[in-house]
Amino acid sequence: MATISEIEFERLVNGILEDSEVIIRHNPIGTPPETLLWMLMSCLVSYLSISEMETPCFNGRPEADTYREAIRFLLRDRQGDEFDPEPYLAKLSGE
Repeated sequence: MATISEIEFERLVNGILEDSEVIIRHNPIGTPPETLLWMLMSCLVSYLSISEMETPCFNGRPEADTYREAIRFLLRDRQGDEFDPEPYLAKLSGE
């Protein structure tokens, strides 16, 4: 199972923040926080080589909290070193 370090997680979040204007412009459905959290979730699925069977599924229209929970789920047991993802999720949410 692939893992991610806090340094690499931070790098992903910072890259998304740097490109946030373009990401939001090309993904106009949803609020900016929803779009950025969706992007992070998608990057984690790829980075961690998450199988289709392990990829979170959503009923209805996902919201920012839905994506936050999905990201927490993806990180569970996949952190190379224990870290708190909450400050990073807050940054993507504009908090």
